[in-house]
Amino acid sequence: MANELVHVVDDDEAMRDSVAFLLGTEGFEVRLYEAGTDLLDRLPKPAGGAVLTDIRMPDVDGLELLRRLRAAGHALPVVMMTGHGDVPLAVEAMKLGACDFIEKPFDDEALLQALRSALERAGPAAPADPGLREFVRRIGTLSERERQVLDQLVAGGTSKEIGRVLDISPRTVEIYRAKLMAKTQAANLQELVRWAVLAGIA
Repeated sequence: MANELVHVVDDDEAMRDSVAFLLGTEGFEVRLYEAGTDLLDRLPKPAGGAVLTDIRMPDVDGLELLRRLRAAGHALPVVMMTGHGDVPLAVEAMKLGACDFIEKPFDDEALLQALRSALERAGPAAPADPGLREFVRRIGTLSERERQVLDQLVAGGTSKEIGRVLDISPRTVEIYRAKLMAKTQAANLQELVRWAVLAGIA
């Protein structure tokens, strides 16, 4: 089925092969590309499926690939694979229209879930999404300090960096972070950032 097609773009051959094997065993149709330019050259129009791309690649990186796909009129859902500490890049990708990001090294099930959601949704979550409205409501329950920590987290700050900015200890940052994660009911930082971007607060 065309909607079960995943275009995988990564300059790391071992990563491409590993992702292709995982997706193949789960019944997805997979097409592999070594570079973003390969995808742009070979993608039919209209194209089906979803794109899974690394964010850091030589020449055309994931963000530039996303810009070029949209400029060419491709509305395929895009999931970004990011490295540790790439939160600001992930935020930028979502603002450009990526529907999700997943941080390496990722859990197989988390990757599969992200792709299934992307294929079902075929685009960013609509603002009317009840889950999004509930997230915005929960954000309203944060204290001023928790909101400050949230803003810094979404900007990609580490506990140490956030502590310096807010003039509190990294340990205190961790306490506020735990509180805001509990209040927003985000499962992890990835989910917190995704919802923050979709809600327009990032």
